[in-house]
Amino acid sequence: MASVTSPLKRPLTLKKRGSYNCGRCGLPKKGHVCPLAPSEILTAEPLASLPRSGNRLRRALSFDDDVAQIGESPLLLTHQEVQDDVMEKEEVEEEEELVVVGRAGLVPLSSLVEVLKRVPVKGLLSAAAVCHGWRECVKRMWRSAEELRIKVSPKSQIGFVESILEKCVGLARLILRMESDVNSTMLGCIAFFCPKLEALEISLAAGAVNKINGVGFCRFVSEMRCLSVLKIEGCSNLDYLNLSSTCLSTLWLSDLSCLSKSVFNCPNMTELSLDFTREGNDSTDLPALMENLGRTCPRLRNLHVASTWLCNDAVLALASADLRFLHMLSLLLGSRITDAAVASIVQSYLSLDLLDLSGSSITDCGIGMICKAYPHTLSKLLLALCPNITSSGVQLAATLPYLELLDCGMSICVANPQTNEKKIQCIGETDGLRKCQKLSPMKKKSYQKLIIEHPNLRKLSLWGCSALEGLYVNCPELQDLNLNSCTNLHPERLLLQCPSLLEVHASGCEDMLIGAIRNQVLNEFAAARTDWPCKRLADGSSKRVLVPYSIPYLTSDEEKKSKRARLGQCAVSISDKII
Repeated sequence: MASVTSPLKRPLTLKKRGSYNCGRCGLPKKGHVCPLAPSEILTAEPLASLPRSGNRLRRALSFDDDVAQIGESPLLLTHQEVQDDVMEKEEVEEEEELVVVGRAGLVPLSSLVEVLKRVPVKGLLSAAAVCHGWRECVKRMWRSAEELRIKVSPKSQIGFVESILEKCVGLARLILRMESDVNSTMLGCIAFFCPKLEALEISLAAGAVNKINGVGFCRFVSEMRCLSVLKIEGCSNLDYLNLSSTCLSTLWLSDLSCLSKSVFNCPNMTELSLDFTREGNDSTDLPALMENLGRTCPRLRNLHVASTWLCNDAVLALASADLRFLHMLSLLLGSRITDAAVASIVQSYLSLDLLDLSGSSITDCGIGMICKAYPHTLSKLLLALCPNITSSGVQLAATLPYLELLDCGMSICVANPQTNEKKIQCIGETDGLRKCQKLSPMKKKSYQKLIIEHPNLRKLSLWGCSALEGLYVNCPELQDLNLNSCTNLHPERLLLQCPSLLEVHASGCEDMLIGAIRNQVLNEFAAARTDWPCKRLADGSSKRVLVPYSIPYLTSDEEKKSKRARLGQCAVSISDKII
C-alpha cells in the first residue's frame, strides 16, 4: 500500500544553536568550564587578544551587547556592580501606567489619583463615567481610601450612601454631615459595608433630626469590632444606653435627655463626653451614672458632662468612683455645684491637668482650694459664668505657676437685682439647708480692678466682664486676649505689657477703649525714652534735663530691628474684622 504524504506536513528539522562566548572570560562557551569565580574581578585582555568570534565582552547577567568604554581601555566590573546595574535596568523597564485624558495626552496614574482626591463625591461618580481609564483610576482610589467625608443632602436617600460605602473596602474613618434625618438604618448600612471602621462622626445640619434609638445604637456598638472613636450629635431619642465594647476609646454624645439606664461597659475607654439637653424635663440619674464609671471605665482620662441638673451629689458620686487616670474634668452648667463639691474633687483627684467648672456657684474660697491642690499639674482653668467669684479670686487663680489658659468670662459682671432674687428662690427649693448657705446673696457688683502677672500664661479670656473698670496684664508669653463686651473698662485704666501678643478680641467695646488697645498692642505711640543723654543746667544746679531734640540720637541696629518686629505683630479683631 502506497503511503500518501500530505504536502502540508514537512519533516521537522532541529534548530542549530549558534556559538556564543562565556560572559566572564570571553572564551567560547561550548565545552568550556570558566576558571573565574563570580566574586573575582573581571579583567579583559587587550583588543588584540579578543576571542576568535570578535564579539565584545558581555556583562555578566546582563542583556547588553555594548560595553561602555573610555577611550581604548576596556571596562572593569565587579560582581556586585553587575548586579546593581541589572536592578537599575529592571526599574527603568517598569514603566508607570498611563491614562488618556482627553486631548491632553497621557497622564501618569499616580498624578491623576492625587487630582481626584480633591474632587467631591458627586464629581468622582461623574468622572468614573468618562472612559475606561478614568473608571479604573476612580475604582483604585475608592479601594485605597482610608478617610471619607460625605455631605448627605435632603434629596439623597440611603442608597446614595450605600453606593459609596460598598466601593471603599479599606475605609477606616467616616465623617457624615447629615442635612436629612438619620435613623438606625444608616448605622446598619455602615456596619454591613464597613466592618473594619475605626472612627465614625455624624453631625447634623439645621433642620435635620436624629432618630436613632437606644436599641439600634447599642447593637451597632457591639457589632463594630474595630470601632474606637464614635461621635454623634442630636441623640435626643436615646432612651437608654447599655454599651459593651472592648475597643471603644472615645465616645461623644450630645443632646441627651431622660436616660432611664446608662451603663458604659468599656474597659478601654479613655475619653467620654455627655452633653445633656438644656430643657428642664431631664430625668437622668446623674449620681448613678457617675458612680458606675469607676467600675466599667477604669482607664478614663478625659470626662466631660454638661447638664443643668449637675449637683454636689453627682460630684460626690464621681469622687467615690476612684478614676485613677483622670487628667481632664469638665462639669458644665451645674449651678448647684458649690465649694463642697470642689473639696471632694481636690481630695480624690490629685493630678488634674484641666478643670472646667463653668456655670457653677463656687466662690473665691473654692478657687483657693484649687490653687493649693494643683500647684504643679493644672495648666487650664475655666471658670466662666460663675457669678460668685470676684477679681480677687481671679488674681488668686493666676498664681498657679504652670497655668497656660484662664477663662473667667461673664464672671465679673454687674448683677441684676431681679435676677438675684429669682436665683435665691430657686436655690431655696432644693433639698438640704447646707446648699442654700453657700448661695448667699451676692455682695459684689461694684466696679472692680484686675491685676494679672504670670510668666507662662498664653490665653486669657475676660469676655462679658462688665464690672471690670481697670485691667493690668503683665504676661510675656500671652498670645490671645479676649475683652469682648467689657463695656465699663476705662481706657486710661488699661495697661497691657504683653510683647508676644498675637490677637486681641474687642467686640462690643467702646471706641475709645479700642483705640487705647490699638495704641498699646500696635505701638503706634512710642513710649517716652528715659535713656537719652542728660546734662546739667547752666546755673550749676544738680538738676539734669534731657538732651534737646535738635541733638541727633543714634539708635543701635538691634533696637531698630526689634521695633520693626513689634509693629504689625498683633491683630485687633472687632466684630469678626481684623484691624
